[in-house]
Amino acid sequence: MTRLSVNINKIATLRNARGGNLPDVQKAALDIEGFGAEGITVHPRPDERHIRYSDVRSIRPLVKTEFNIEGNPIPAFRDLVLEVVPDQVTLVPDGPDALTSNAGWDTFTNRDFLRHVVSEFKAKGIRTSIFIDPDPRMAEGAFLCGADRVELYTAGYAENFPADSEKAIEPYVQTAEAVRKLGLGLNAGHDLNLDNLNYFIRRIPWTDEVSIGHALISDALYMGLEATIQAYLSEIRKK
Repeated sequence: MTRLSVNINKIATLRNARGGNLPDVQKAALDIEGFGAEGITVHPRPDERHIRYSDVRSIRPLVKTEFNIEGNPIPAFRDLVLEVVPDQVTLVPDGPDALTSNAGWDTFTNRDFLRHVVSEFKAKGIRTSIFIDPDPRMAEGAFLCGADRVELYTAGYAENFPADSEKAIEPYVQTAEAVRKLGLGLNAGHDLNLDNLNYFIRRIPWTDEVSIGHALISDALYMGLEATIQAYLSEIRKK
């Protein structure tokens, strides 16, 4: 069964727009778990424009499901991960000025670096996932880096899904099959929503986890947070 991890960055973005503690990010994490989500994802960036490093420290002891920290493994990020010891860390190659994640790793060009980082985290018992584009070769590179899982960057799928769902999913199926043959776990995330999520899961049912933030939090403005989480879980579980 594919698990739903909710990225709460956008809740922190709203809080930061006015200062103070409204909305309360810690309470949101607890509520999201209580409403049925099976994980909480945070993506702290160096400028702390949404989730802050202090948020990560305060949320970690509260999360009872799965806590996933994603980000570019710069020294400060690596120190944070090793300090709080999440259940999972997802390595994402986003630059400091990137609006959002916009590409996966070249796992061959960066193999020495990624291998070192992966071994550092795995030595602390942290499951490590590498963010990749839909390319079987990049999956092979992640395997050679020692990763436990990969996360497929699904922006291309989401962009092309409305015009041709079969064409949109094809490279993801190919990569997911390669991931399975390599014995790696499979995560997916970026621009997944209520329109395209079920098709993705039905075509790649061995997906371990989806991480969804922007669309889910946006839907919650209209539907309410609890109803939105239930709607996403329904899409994941619908045959």
